[in-house]
Amino acid sequence: MPIKIPDNLPAKEKLKEENIFVMDESRAFTQDIRPLRIIILNLMPLKEQTETQLLRLLGNSPLQIEVTFLHPSTHISRNTPHEHLKLFYKTIEDVQDKKFDGLIITGAPIEKLAFEEVTYWEELNRIMDWSVTNVTSTLYICWGALAGLYYHYNISKCYLPEKKYGVFAHRVVKPEVKLVSGFDEEFLVPHSRYADLNREELAAHPELEIICESKDGGVYMAASKDGKHVFVTGHPEYDACTLLDEYNRDRDKGISTQLPENYFPDNNNQYRPLLRWRSHANLLISNWLNYYVYQETPYDL
Repeated sequence: MPIKIPDNLPAKEKLKEENIFVMDESRAFTQDIRPLRIIILNLMPLKEQTETQLLRLLGNSPLQIEVTFLHPSTHISRNTPHEHLKLFYKTIEDVQDKKFDGLIITGAPIEKLAFEEVTYWEELNRIMDWSVTNVTSTLYICWGALAGLYYHYNISKCYLPEKKYGVFAHRVVKPEVKLVSGFDEEFLVPHSRYADLNREELAAHPELEIICESKDGGVYMAASKDGKHVFVTGHPEYDACTLLDEYNRDRDKGISTQLPENYFPDNNNQYRPLLRWRSHANLLISNWLNYYVYQETPYDL
């Protein structure tokens, strides 16, 4: 089924090239159907790239989805044109009286900062607090997962001696959980971060459960037992070359960065990396939309 997106969103043409069924607002208006309303708080610096990555996954579901993009008004983006934000994004003030079926909070490359040092931390707190009563289920990605666990459950983060960086194999440790229905016992996910969650605190919390983890990647997926909050520490939405782009950006800035682990064929950065996690990413988003959003949300929001 299609995803409903704003007219003229740049990601539209890219998705159509990949045969992802998208429907602009003009056409969707003529259909008598109540799509799932998903709001995406996009904290990534390259917002247009992240839009395409997430819309690609949402568009693989059999459910019709209406997408709204959100950004923090208390932060000035240096990598996305102001006109793009003005055209396609809303702030919490615009949506605070509305209800949504699902919320996605992306990562952000700010793991080295204490949460309280983040310029938009108070606004993010407000958004996460609003989501408890206005959203059926929230999916938190990478830094978003660390922030969500800290805000809702006081789970602290741990700073890593070096960047956790590469594509790691993970195992399902709670196969009975619907979020991992259909998953292989082992699957790959990209990671890129300088901080991690405190596993001991997470495992001891009575309202949370660890669903997937690995020796190298650590805890990958955890969730509240009521399904309201799903935390993913990796980047299943990444394209094949996203880690490569990050690697090149770090080197251009003079940052000493190791090659991403298990990423380049034969560990040789002269070879194009292969996309080996897309099927898992599609299944994760489909399961979340189906079991944690669609089957839990009321028809009349």
